[in-house]
Amino acid sequence: MNIMKGKIMSKSIDDVIQEKMKNPEFKKDMAQFSSSVALLKAREDAGLTQRELAEKAGVPQSTVARIECGYSTSTKTLSKLASAMNKTMRIVIS
Repeated sequence: MNIMKGKIMSKSIDDVIQEKMKNPEFKKDMAQFSSSVALLKAREDAGLTQRELAEKAGVPQSTVARIECGYSTSTKTLSKLASAMNKTMRIVIS
């Protein structure tokens, strides 16, 4: 049982997320957020700045910044960024 803001919650965070994923708008936002976090982590793991990654991928630095802030982009752009870090892009539909 979880206690949050003085209320007892019987659901785990996984249960709450699963329930919210039924909402198409929430699901869309989660997908974008996941892409943003994945790009940021991969870039940091590669030891690159946004500018360095952008130059390697042939995209503006502002594009990298926007994606990392949660803005949507094309799979083509994500693929360019992944390739610039010697990574592959994988899309999972579940």
